[in-house]
Amino acid sequence: MIQYRRMTSKDVEAVYEIELATFSTPWTLDSFHYEMRENQFSHYLIAEDVAGNIIGFCGMWLVIDAAQITNVAVVETARGQGIGEGLMREAIRIAHEAHMDVMSLEVRVTNTVAQNLYRKLGFLDGGIRKGYYTDNQEDALVMWVNL
Repeated sequence: MIQYRRMTSKDVEAVYEIELATFSTPWTLDSFHYEMRENQFSHYLIAEDVAGNIIGFCGMWLVIDAAQITNVAVVETARGQGIGEGLMREAIRIAHEAHMDVMSLEVRVTNTVAQNLYRKLGFLDGGIRKGYYTDNQEDALVMWVNL
């Protein structure tokens, strides 16, 4: 049984470890502390297993009428079990309840697994951001869904 809840400052270290293990250009530890303490627009969710271990997270910014997904990650050993989908469904629910009109995100053009998940959730292709990823200048596919 996976539990989804709002992230707190106490969760930053565990989330940062997942970030480091997942992304080639990870956010800094300070960035996550900023998101928790100072960014009034941020809303982060975590997924916990039955033992209380944080096994995934999803961040978003809720600004005016739009939700922007900032990052989504699941520990490697828990991938393929629907946890990313659960995090995204919870983010969509929260954004909808906050009266957001649209949700958007960027995803690597080569990350077809994530793209397929987002399409399953109703996201549409919106365009390409050329050279978006700084590690290898890979393009990002912008995706969005009306809420």
